[in-house]
Amino acid sequence: MKKWKFGIIGAGLIADFHARAIRELPNARLVGVHNRTFDKARRLAAAHGAKAYETFEGLLKDVDVITIATASGAHMEPAVAAAQAGVHVLCEKPLEITLERIDTMIAAHQKAGTLLGGIFQNRFNEAMGPFRRAIAEGRFGAITYAGVFVPWWRTDEYYRDSWHGTWTLDGGGAMMNQSIHMVDMLVDLMGLPDAVMGFAATLGHVIEAEDTAVAAMRFPNGALGTLYGTTASWPGQFKRFELTGTRGTVIYVEDSFAVWQFADEQPQDDEIRQRFGQVKSGGGGVADPAAITHKNHRENIAAFLDALESGASFEIDAAEARKSVALVLALYESARTGQIITLQP
Repeated sequence: MKKWKFGIIGAGLIADFHARAIRELPNARLVGVHNRTFDKARRLAAAHGAKAYETFEGLLKDVDVITIATASGAHMEPAVAAAQAGVHVLCEKPLEITLERIDTMIAAHQKAGTLLGGIFQNRFNEAMGPFRRAIAEGRFGAITYAGVFVPWWRTDEYYRDSWHGTWTLDGGGAMMNQSIHMVDMLVDLMGLPDAVMGFAATLGHVIEAEDTAVAAMRFPNGALGTLYGTTASWPGQFKRFELTGTRGTVIYVEDSFAVWQFADEQPQDDEIRQRFGQVKSGGGGVADPAAITHKNHRENIAAFLDALESGASFEIDAAEARKSVALVLALYESARTGQIITLQP
C-alpha cells in the first residue's frame, strides 16, 4: 500500500485536527509542518511525530500532498507554489476569499496536473447519506424552501488577537468563516441559487466585517430560501438546515434529524429516525471552535486520497468548493449595493 506523504502549512487549532486525521489513515503519513512562526510548527510537529520545516519550499520537496490550514486569505500562495512543485493540495474552507484568487489556484493545478480540493468535513456526516437519497428519489415532491441557520457565539477574545473578522485575511465575518460549512451544505443539496438579496451588520463585536448576516434566495427550480449566520447570538445554538416540499420535510440539526417526515412513509424511515433522531447536547462549535471532532476531517482526507488512487473525481474539487464562496460574496455584494444579485449555476 502506498503511503502518501503529507505536509501541513499552518500550526493552529485546525492544523491539529488535520494532523490527527492524517495519522489515523493507513495510507497516509504526516511528514512535516511549516508555519511562519517556527516555534508553533515545532510544537505541532513534535506532538504528532513529524518534522518542523523552516521553509515551505523544504517541506514541498518531501511530500506528495499538503493540507492548508492558514488564514483564509493566505491560501492562494501556498496552493500555487505546491502546484508548481507537483504537490497535491487539500485546502481548508473557504478555498480562498475572492473568486479571482480561487481561479488562480485552479489554473495552477490544472496546468500542473495536480489535484486541488476543499475541506468541508460536514459533507461526511453519516446522516447526509439518507438526506441526499431522499432528494434524489424525489421524496420531497416539489421542493419549496431551503433554510440555513447558524446562530453561534464568539467572544471578543476570539477576535481580539487574531485575523478573524478582518476583510484582508478572513474575507468577511460570520458568513464567510463560521457559516460557510452550512452554505456548502445548501449548495451540495440544492445547487446555487440564481438570485440573492442580503443584509449584513456588525452588532455584537468591534470587528471590520459582519458578525450577523441574512439573505433571501431564489433557486432555479423556483424554490425560495433563507440564510442566517451570526457570531453574536449568546450562548450559541446548534446549526440547522430545513428543507421542505409538497411531500416532505426534513429539519437537520447539527448532525441529526429533528424532523424526518414524508407523505410516502417507507420502512427505512423509522430506522433513520431511530439512528439519527437524537440531537446531541454540547459541542458543535456553537461557542468554542475547538468543540468539534476530527472524525469527519479524516473521512474528507480519505476521500481525497481515494480520488488520487482511483483517478475518479473528488466530490469537493476546487470547482465545487468555489460555489460556497460565490454565494457568500453575492450576499456581501447585495448588502453593499442594496441590489438583488444574480448568480450563474
